[in-house]
Amino acid sequence: MLDFFDSLDRIVFLFVNRSLANPVTDYIMPLVTSDDNLRVLYALAMILLLIKGDTRLRWLVVFSALALLITDQVSAGLLKPIFARLRPCHTIGQVHLLVNCGGGYAMPSTHAANTVAQAVLFGTCVKQARLYLYAFAALIALSRIFVGVHYPLDVIVGAAIGVIIGFIALLGFRKFEARVLRQSNSAPFGAR
Repeated sequence: MLDFFDSLDRIVFLFVNRSLANPVTDYIMPLVTSDDNLRVLYALAMILLLIKGDTRLRWLVVFSALALLITDQVSAGLLKPIFARLRPCHTIGQVHLLVNCGGGYAMPSTHAANTVAQAVLFGTCVKQARLYLYAFAALIALSRIFVGVHYPLDVIVGAAIGVIIGFIALLGFRKFEARVLRQSNSAPFGAR
């Protein structure tokens, strides 16, 4: 049974990585998946929320940073060494590799885990941005296959971890919000 899923994972990887590759994805996906670009984008978004956001959004930035820290450590620090799954660029010949393959393990995709956790947290709290956040997280996850460094299952497991940790962060934020509400005897700060 595991052989079947491994074969299916490879088939889907090769379809996305080779068959769907084209000059547009070859240009866009490395930009989308770049660690440097993602860090700058995240930092700018958080700074903007700290400057322009209300008190509620400012506290959400704190919970976002905690979620990012936890998601990153659980996926990269804890689970990757346990699964010890090599990246497709190390195991499959003729991968359409668009970025450095890297020496680390593949399972789970930390990019997928981090962006999905952020999408869950912010998408639930800022409903107007939900569609954009989920689409962005899906694009990041898909980019990892396009650039040749993750199998689809790596991305799915990473996204599942992101959902779990995103909801845990959301529950923590909601409890924090409720505690502040009880103490102040007023409407939730930043309520709309």
